[in-house]
Amino acid sequence: MASTMGGMFPSQQPPGSHPAGPAGAPGQPGLLPVASGSRNQSNNTLVDDLEASFEACFASLVSQDYVNGTDQEEIRTGVDQCIHKFLDVARQTECFFLQKRLQLSVQKPEQVVKEDVSELRNELQRKELLIQKHLTKIHHWQQVLEDINVQHKKPTELPQGPLAFLEQASANIPTPMKPN
Repeated sequence: MASTMGGMFPSQQPPGSHPAGPAGAPGQPGLLPVASGSRNQSNNTLVDDLEASFEACFASLVSQDYVNGTDQEEIRTGVDQCIHKFLDVARQTECFFLQKRLQLSVQKPEQVVKEDVSELRNELQRKELLIQKHLTKIHHWQQVLEDINVQHKKPTELPQGPLAFLEQASANIPTPMKPN
């Protein structure tokens, strides 16, 4: 597994330099350490460095040195250094995974197509559910509008104005029938 994950740069090395070591392919450090108990500084992987720099970011924010310190510029500089180190290692980790993705796309293009098809199916299903949700809301609001229109039609059929009551009452009086 470690041999297939080769190509990662340790955070102590600038990108492009590959120290010789057994962590990955010959001459390349890997994502996973070779021995499960070896976590010293020379065998750190990018994941280890990412975790350590993430912990250092939080440690710098809650450190008693910073809490008790009065020099705000010193505190800001220390926190900025921790954050920049974390971002650098995160970029290196992202670069590693992008390289692996590129290798996969070259070696097994059908796998990439399968993943794309799967993603498109998931997106299509999500959008169909969203359409159904919107159609349900549209039907609900159409019913609400119909109910409002029916309620408004009843009062408009009645005459309006100061003599509306008399007009309505006279309309209800039956007209006398004329004898033939």
